[in-house]
Amino acid sequence: MNLKKIEIACFNLESALIAQKSGADRVELCADMSVGGTTPTIETIQQARENLTIDLYVMIRLRGGNFVYSGAEFEQMKSEIEAIKKLGVNGFVFGIMKYDNTINIEQNKALVDLAKPFPCTFHRAFDEVLDYKKALVDAISCGFSTILTSGTFPNVMEGKEVLRQLVIQANNRIEIMPGGGLRSTNISELNEMVKANWYHSSAITDGSEIANPEEIIQLKKKLQS
Repeated sequence: MNLKKIEIACFNLESALIAQKSGADRVELCADMSVGGTTPTIETIQQARENLTIDLYVMIRLRGGNFVYSGAEFEQMKSEIEAIKKLGVNGFVFGIMKYDNTINIEQNKALVDLAKPFPCTFHRAFDEVLDYKKALVDAISCGFSTILTSGTFPNVMEGKEVLRQLVIQANNRIEIMPGGGLRSTNISELNEMVKANWYHSSAITDGSEIANPEEIIQLKKKLQS
């Protein structure tokens, strides 16, 4: 039986340590929760790597706002990937769009190739696409291993039908990882319908920026039951 897995989005070192201790399978490390996550500092990544034995994926995102980047920003994303690759991380998380809400295949593919041999997740920029069936094919063609998405809706419960369709269409060519408003209170219902292998949550339940250990334990428990 395929054991289902949980990735926890962590906005600080404390959350990353809580995630590991509470049974998370992977950490997605970011900074600046207020804008939905940006690239963490080299120092934070190094500290996380020294303290984590579970997989560590790092967000590459220079700023909040849209996912269309200037030439200079794109070059900066490249240099960040090159620097962070040397720190012993296990994967990267990013996503570049065009102004027409389609995936920028050329730029994403360049970053995926640069990140090799590490796998890359296309993050929730995916939720801005207008044609999710085409966007799925585009993400595969870029070489991504995972798409993090709420099904193009504000949260996973509203997007569950699209998530179900994406998992079917992906047909194991790429992981569809539901995330966005995912909690221990809705993961059982979502998993029953969507049948993904990976799920993503910040596990923050109190308005702070720190993951709740009990929430992670419950997410994991409900996913395995």
